[in-house]
Amino acid sequence: MTQAPIRFLAAAKWLVVLIPMAMLIGSASAFFLWSLDALTHVRFANAWLLWLLPLAGLAIGWVYHHYGKSAAGGNNLLIDEIHQPGAGVPRRMAPLILLGTLVTHLFGGSAGREGTALQMGGGIASTFARLLKLDAASVRLLLMAGVAAGFGSVFGTPIAGAVFALEVLVIGRMQYDALIPCFIASLVADWTCAAWGIHHTHYHVAVASVCAQPDFMLFGKVILAAIAFGLAGGFFALCSHKLSEVFKRFIPRPEFRPVAGGVLVIGMFFLCGTPDYLGLGVLGNRPDAITLPAMFTSADIPANAWIWKLAFTVVTLSAGFKGGEVTPLFFIGAALGNTLAVAVGAPVDLFAALGFVAIFSGATNTPLASTLLGMELFGAGNGLYLATACIIAYRFSGHTGIYAAQRLAVPKFRAFDRDK
Repeated sequence: MTQAPIRFLAAAKWLVVLIPMAMLIGSASAFFLWSLDALTHVRFANAWLLWLLPLAGLAIGWVYHHYGKSAAGGNNLLIDEIHQPGAGVPRRMAPLILLGTLVTHLFGGSAGREGTALQMGGGIASTFARLLKLDAASVRLLLMAGVAAGFGSVFGTPIAGAVFALEVLVIGRMQYDALIPCFIASLVADWTCAAWGIHHTHYHVAVASVCAQPDFMLFGKVILAAIAFGLAGGFFALCSHKLSEVFKRFIPRPEFRPVAGGVLVIGMFFLCGTPDYLGLGVLGNRPDAITLPAMFTSADIPANAWIWKLAFTVVTLSAGFKGGEVTPLFFIGAALGNTLAVAVGAPVDLFAALGFVAIFSGATNTPLASTLLGMELFGAGNGLYLATACIIAYRFSGHTGIYAAQRLAVPKFRAFDRDK
């Protein structure tokens, strides 16, 4: 048999695995997004649920302590298993993270959805790998495809999802052996999620002049803002790791850490005087609510909105509540971008979009995926500004990211320090 038929047969075998796996992950994302939206409206209608956040945290902590085992490793376990397959991703990871995240949001914890999507995707992919008894190399590819499918479907960005799964593993280096499986899985999962009637939030960003008549003043403002976004992304990651260490040091019993975190969240709620920093931050319960979409249209966002959301999210996740960091990072970056735009006289919608993706680039060390994410969400017209913001933010965020298992291949500073 010649090489061409062999390659075609191998590709066909992979499609037989990837397509149903991606459809299942896309369906799981659809259910998750629908549930998240429904529970957010329940919380809006029952503000008293916030008082039960410490008890909800106790339940989450107890379940994970007694039944979670290695699943408590979350995204870092997925990254470790992709680097070097070992004991595998437990089957319980997907249902536990789904339940834990929904409970967190129902009672007002400030968390995102990317962690849930990645872990559901990785858990489902691992189950397929076990059923098919795949070898270590194939397991690695399937896990990466599961991560891509989860990311692409939960945000409606299949291209960014595929590249994110390749880029997030190692800082400064990408391996393209899984590009095709990741792209297929991300695309199919996104299509499946949309087929269930799930609609993602749309943001309108006007296209700024770039090529015909470059606005060098605006470009300079973008560079300065990008530095701030990178520093904010690194600050978020650093605070998350340090506060997690504090909780572990002073509260040895893991099931009690979310209880303390819940009490702190309630305290911050009374300090800031608004419920807008609870939950995901995309929906609001009143017209003047501080929400992620509002960052693109309003010039009246409080200047400290980004720091409040950062504090709520760091406390929630460091204490042991479940969810992800990415959507809160979008909120933080867009709010910071909105504030900077007002301060320097730049377009609010453009700077909100830049902060949205650039802080994600800095906190996850994924400048390419972040740039593609921005183009998929906001259009390619501002691609130069989006790429500039993501690349500079990546450079200035340092080597600390939100994923501790991420490995360092090429230091960010090597090109500027050739003698070392």
